[in-house]
Amino acid sequence: MAYADTKSNENLDQLNSFLRGEISAVETYRIALEKLAIDSPARARLDACRQSHAERVSTLRAKILALGGTPADGSGAWGTMTKAIEKGASMFGDVSAVDALEAGEDHGLADYRQDLPKLGSEARDLVTTQLLPKQEQTHRTMSELKRELHGESRR
Repeated sequence: MAYADTKSNENLDQLNSFLRGEISAVETYRIALEKLAIDSPARARLDACRQSHAERVSTLRAKILALGGTPADGSGAWGTMTKAIEKGASMFGDVSAVDALEAGEDHGLADYRQDLPKLGSEARDLVTTQLLPKQEQTHRTMSELKRELHGESRR
């Protein structure tokens, strides 16, 4: 029984780590959206990514509760990235904000992929069927937007 409890705690710890990353992503996108010009071509895609991360927050909270855990209520160490995005967006505009958001998406994607083997089958299923595909989509969106904006900034 001790092994099952240990594995359950490891799943909860890892899911809470993912949750903190997703909370940070929501905060970061919200800040970036506040800093973007109202007519920015990036706005709709950033808002769609923010919403995707918000859905993942809800999914992770529900799973953690279902497993008997207590969901994290803040971004923890992830908040540092949020502050960097806020500074970049206000100082350097859309291109720098999108660059930083894309770097955050890179980090999130790497986290999901790297930590997947640590999870038990139920938690792994959640990541592979729901969370990782959405992370890959938001990563792809930011990578495409980054390429577009860098193409425009060279003109």
